[in-house]
Amino acid sequence: MKRKHRILIVDDEALARRGLEIRLAEAWDFEVCGHSENGREALRHVAEHKPDLVFLDIQMPGMDGFEVLRRMAGPDMPVVIFVTAYAEYAVRAFEANALDYLLKPIDEPRLRTALDKARVQLDTHAAKQHRERLLKLICDLTGEELTLEQALDEQSQSLRSKPQRIAIRDGKDIVRVDVADIQWIDAAGDYLCVHMPEQTHVVRGTMKKLEELLDPQRFVRVHRSTIVNAERVRSMRSHSNGEYFLKLDCDRELKLSRSYKKNVERLKQAAQLL
Repeated sequence: MKRKHRILIVDDEALARRGLEIRLAEAWDFEVCGHSENGREALRHVAEHKPDLVFLDIQMPGMDGFEVLRRMAGPDMPVVIFVTAYAEYAVRAFEANALDYLLKPIDEPRLRTALDKARVQLDTHAAKQHRERLLKLICDLTGEELTLEQALDEQSQSLRSKPQRIAIRDGKDIVRVDVADIQWIDAAGDYLCVHMPEQTHVVRGTMKKLEELLDPQRFVRVHRSTIVNAERVRSMRSHSNGEYFLKLDCDRELKLSRSYKKNVERLKQAAQLL
């Protein structure tokens, strides 16, 4: 029997969470795996339950839905249906990026339509496109982009050194982040997720340009769309199919694909693994 798609409901209102769960009970191929009443709880539950679909409320105290979305960014990002009571600017952003949303109070036919769309998006190819649209939404809302050109120019003036910081344009501000704090980077189309201990920067940029900028002795390509900071790798285990699984110091597990098996020894040496 085919596994049911797992749903996480994120909303700070208990009645809203319960009401949505009751309505979702009619969908035979979905099951609710958890409720989250705030952003931090949502991130913990996403890591624990690994939902396929998240109903994400935008207006929450503390960490709002957009910040949750930013911190969820990654290769296993679930499909997201946004829930909002107002915020017309947000609705326009969802529509511009072809992302689904529900307005409160939730209309029954509209919920069924949203679930139909989610079923399509849960297909592997469609899920990849959905993720790219989510990342584009984050960039449209935050305006973040890597300012690599200046850094590459500075690098060319000193060929022996790699920059210790990289610049990220966040709206009108330039934020410089320490390269050593980067845990791993993954890409989807023209967007990069730069994962750090306290936050994830979702930026416009290409993996090729960023790879040129980073020190290859520290940052190792482990997948077509993933670069890992070897100093953050705590253990490696091999798989019978020739792949490896890397455990980072933040408990994140990443896969080293067979296509990049040639980088295993360089990774072990950089991570100081036997």
